[in-house]
Amino acid sequence: MAKKNPPLRVIPLGGLDGIGKNMTVIECGPDMVLIDAGLMFPDDNQPGIDLVLPDYTYVLENEEKLRGIVVTHGHEDHTGALPYLLQDLNNKVPIFSSKLTLGFIEGKLSEFRIKSPKFREVKSGSHIQLGCIQINFFSMTHSIPGALGVYIKTPQGTIMHTGDFKLDQTPIDGVTPDYAAISKFAKQGIDLLMSDSTNANRPGFTPSEAEVGSSLFEVIKNASGRVFVASFSSHIHRLQQICDAARSCGRKVVVTGRSMLTNTRVARELGYLNIEENDLIDAFELSGIPEERILVMCTGSQGEPLSALSRMANGEHKTLSIHEGDTVIISATPVPGNEKAVQQVINSLAKLGCDVYDKSRKLVHVSGHGSQEELKLMIAMAKPTYFMPVHGEAVHLRAHAGLARKMGIAEDRIFVLDNGDTLEMRGGIAKVGPAVESGVVYVDGLRIGDTDPIVLRDRQKLANDGMVTVVATISQKRKQIDAVEFSGRGVSFPIDDDFADDCRASIMKMVEKGKFTFTSSGTDALRKAVRDSVSNFIWNRTRTRPMIIPVVMEV
Repeated sequence: MAKKNPPLRVIPLGGLDGIGKNMTVIECGPDMVLIDAGLMFPDDNQPGIDLVLPDYTYVLENEEKLRGIVVTHGHEDHTGALPYLLQDLNNKVPIFSSKLTLGFIEGKLSEFRIKSPKFREVKSGSHIQLGCIQINFFSMTHSIPGALGVYIKTPQGTIMHTGDFKLDQTPIDGVTPDYAAISKFAKQGIDLLMSDSTNANRPGFTPSEAEVGSSLFEVIKNASGRVFVASFSSHIHRLQQICDAARSCGRKVVVTGRSMLTNTRVARELGYLNIEENDLIDAFELSGIPEERILVMCTGSQGEPLSALSRMANGEHKTLSIHEGDTVIISATPVPGNEKAVQQVINSLAKLGCDVYDKSRKLVHVSGHGSQEELKLMIAMAKPTYFMPVHGEAVHLRAHAGLARKMGIAEDRIFVLDNGDTLEMRGGIAKVGPAVESGVVYVDGLRIGDTDPIVLRDRQKLANDGMVTVVATISQKRKQIDAVEFSGRGVSFPIDDDFADDCRASIMKMVEKGKFTFTSSGTDALRKAVRDSVSNFIWNRTRTRPMIIPVVMEV
């Protein structure tokens, strides 16, 4: 009977090709639910791109089925695509998440001037029914309060999605993972476990967030001047420990950075961040306060060039600057791809004479994701029939699959998928189904959509080797090239008289060999020939390949 009905379909649209842009469709018959809608920041191969979003074309094409959006927690890689998705949806669907996560989402939507959709607050133990899809929420421990896992029941099978998690026994807010709920769902039966893979290649257990507090206190207590702490603005547990340490050391707290200001305000209003008003001070009111009584919480832990930390280090911040004698704490781990940018900021701070602390020097950061032993414990508690690692790069997903095999799950019951792949389930039996359209969407300034790979290639070429412009003037009357002028930007060689004479000779030689018509219809072929000739000449002389822009003018 079950086989005649539509299958339960699990369709990851993002999150399986890197740490970011998490988005998963859960579809059963006429009903569809979206789990998370995140973004990812661009890497060095995407110059000029501001943000990378998952391609949610499938969601838009099946919008009439969409019953709701479930957000597991408030990090950008799970919420950042929401403003773009909501602007593209014609119907307003409810968003379900914890109080803090909804607060962060509301703040983000207000920046885009999007009217808040139907927010539905849920918490551990909450239960909702969206068509034939039943969703139960349970608390998980992560690097942000209000993190939730979900247990999904449908007519064709059950799924547990852990969200991002670690099994922290001493969390800052006292909210531990809901082990009782996980055990209860395991007894009811978990056909498919979808589990966080970020630290699947890291052995042992991830240290508790509470262990960071004592290290932060020690560094702040021993600092002689001002202290600057760069962290993720959504890491409210970390911010609470920073504020507690500052208060204990008699320091006033300054908050700077747009997202840091927004998130600390929201967290304080909702009761997740506890700091008295008289312990906070505006950056414009620092005059007269001794430097040893100041602590600055700022953005910039990922080396972002426009972040507060980078601008202060470069002397470009409108109210604050960093100088010799200050202590800077980088309380985060670089997201893959950001390592160089973070190291550049650290080097800039060191040149200024700052005392810089990161996790390699002191325990000023621990991960919010479980390591191998925690991931194995999750599999042991859930006892799933099938297993699907999520949230990670290929190396993390395959390492997690290896852990599942060690835990006794058969090879043919482990699914390591790519974005756009589909896992279909009927009567609790899972198999890979037909793939759907997937990919990435680039946010490039005000433009949102597909950015031509040629554009990215050209930007890389410009960044690597620069540009040479060649202006060739042709005479239709004399049927020849009268003059050739050169100019360059960002090239490593001088465009002097010797270069111009030799390159001009190369072009003339090429023209003599070829049969070109010096008419309007023949300029395209001539333009291509000029470009190829100049490119080959520069390669033979300099072993570089700048972008060549040929301009052919008729006189």
